[in-house]
Amino acid sequence: MTVPEMFGCKVFDDRQMRARLSAKVYASLKETIDNGKKLDLSVANSVAQAMCAWAVENGATHFTHWFQPMTGITAEKHDGFISPAPNGGVIMEFSGKELIQGEPDASSFPSGGLRATFEARGYTAWDPTSYAFIKENTLCIPTAFCSYGGEALDKKTPLLRSMEALNTQAMRILRLFGNKDVKRVITSVGPEQEYFLVDREMYLKRKDLVYTGRTLFGAMPPKGQELDDHYFGAIKPRVQAYMEDLNEELWKLGILAKTEHNEVAPAQHELAPIYTTTNVATDHNQLTMEIMKKVARKHGLACLLHEKPFAGVNGSGKHNNWSMATNTGVNLLSPGDTPYENAQFLLFLAAVIQAVDDYQDLLRMSVATAGNDHRLGANEAPPAVISMFLGDELNAVLEAIENDTPYAGVEKMRIRLGADVLPRFNRDTTDRNRTSPFAFTGNKFEFRMVGSSNSIACANVMINASVAESLRQFSDALESAEDFDKCLHELIRDTVKAHRRIIFNGNGYDDAWIEEATCERGLLNLRTTPDALRPLLEEKNIHMLTSHKVYTESELRSRYEIQLENYVRTVRIEALTMVDMARKDILPAVVGYCEKLLCSIERKKAVGGAVSCGYETRTAGRLSTLADRIDEAVSVLENTVKTLDSLGDYAAEGDYTRDEVLPKMAELRAFCDEAETLTSAEYWPFPTYGDLLFGV
Repeated sequence: MTVPEMFGCKVFDDRQMRARLSAKVYASLKETIDNGKKLDLSVANSVAQAMCAWAVENGATHFTHWFQPMTGITAEKHDGFISPAPNGGVIMEFSGKELIQGEPDASSFPSGGLRATFEARGYTAWDPTSYAFIKENTLCIPTAFCSYGGEALDKKTPLLRSMEALNTQAMRILRLFGNKDVKRVITSVGPEQEYFLVDREMYLKRKDLVYTGRTLFGAMPPKGQELDDHYFGAIKPRVQAYMEDLNEELWKLGILAKTEHNEVAPAQHELAPIYTTTNVATDHNQLTMEIMKKVARKHGLACLLHEKPFAGVNGSGKHNNWSMATNTGVNLLSPGDTPYENAQFLLFLAAVIQAVDDYQDLLRMSVATAGNDHRLGANEAPPAVISMFLGDELNAVLEAIENDTPYAGVEKMRIRLGADVLPRFNRDTTDRNRTSPFAFTGNKFEFRMVGSSNSIACANVMINASVAESLRQFSDALESAEDFDKCLHELIRDTVKAHRRIIFNGNGYDDAWIEEATCERGLLNLRTTPDALRPLLEEKNIHMLTSHKVYTESELRSRYEIQLENYVRTVRIEALTMVDMARKDILPAVVGYCEKLLCSIERKKAVGGAVSCGYETRTAGRLSTLADRIDEAVSVLENTVKTLDSLGDYAAEGDYTRDEVLPKMAELRAFCDEAETLTSAEYWPFPTYGDLLFGV
């Protein structure tokens, strides 16, 4: 089967709908997908019948409403297509009602207090803008998930709301520019996915990887990533076979996997897709992570998606490339060739600049997890301080507007938006800035702070909503303006002046920048998850998100609780795993090797003479001391976790986890890692960093 034949063969996409639905039903469904028209039940019945017939032809026996609860992964409950027939057999059928709505148990998923334990009823609702697909023998129908009272219990519902909010405000702007052909503005995303591959047998021998997804102990081997020889290097045959299999599985599901390469750290790799509509890209990324792990098992590998699976080498992120486009195919973040297009581009650019500055706290909150706290600010990820990179040329254009001075980039000319021609802006005349959290890359913005295991939904909700708010303010001003061109020019100029502090084109890793950002510019430096989550409950953020109907206030408060609880529970599991490994594996290994050394000393003494026991004596003494310190650190960490469990308040637990539990974990690790460097390899109880990073 060729790639074009393979691509989307497991997806009930537009090709299948056009072929299997009547012209009338197809046209009605397309109106729902493209323009948000309410779906008629008769249309749903026709779609369900066609979808069922196609799925059964392709080997499916069950269907599921596939949704994304607040667990961060996907969920599914399978129901068979079978219904009893009068003759004692069965028939395969599927109704429009079953397609449109499902009813999973809402009390068993995180709700942050929105639902009591006994309040079990919840609903899944079909998202017709994301195609159904077959996974193994099950037809998966992408859906949103809400409670009996209508509260969003998932990540998709707020994402769809935020896309609608941005569409509403962006359409107001386009109408002001006289654009009557556009019916919809759609945000698109291309999330680059970084990951590690390690040998599965080694993986299964490490409780920390199995329980937490990252190594909680491990001394660095003699070689790490210092030579930069892995990045873009030749792909190893075993990894290449994995990538080929992965591509085929993703292509069958209609996922536009395009780029693959080795990343910076040993055993680290990246997959990048082509851009697609944000909610579809979110679905696809969740599927990609699931398929990555499944294919890895087939190849005797384990795929690690944790943000920092190994200390001392680069962690993994998920660069979220975000843009806005019209249904007619015009990228609103792409500079045009005419004054009309230039002015429109600069207005949308100004909206993004204002949004990132005004809601930098929400952007940081959207990527806050226990895993990502280890990565942000390290030398492979942007700092926890939000800033924007625009590049020299575009920055010079904005400075000319801001100061009402001539722009000297191509030719000296004073810029008057809507009246004079802005010199054409060439998209790739500036370097990329990999240290910037939010970088303009020609016709899109790359939000580099998203963690590799995160859903991209939350980040895109906050980007969409904050930009929608900027566009709302701009529309209000322009719609009431007596002189549109003058108001437009002043609006862009004043926005750039007011939000200049968020623009930084330099090295985001430089300590001097962090000091400048926080002390001189007044930007936020929310280094940990408990710090980053608090702004979610600030009045300005609640007002913005509720006014655009992206969240209700109760939904926001529930998410604060869910994310903080997840942070605490994640670190707690890590701490208890460390206690378990140190007590049951590391201490016995260290003591066992000490005994061997002491036996060696005794044998040498028995021989007599001037036999030296210096190595054995020094090593045994050091390991004996380390064993005592490890034992003490284990007890301290265990008691710290007990104190954590007694607090009973999420905010207090979050702070205590950050301030007490994590430092105690670091202390225990330091002793254990030193012990690893002194203990014989035959005694060390699990695969080392050297084994894991260079074992594939």
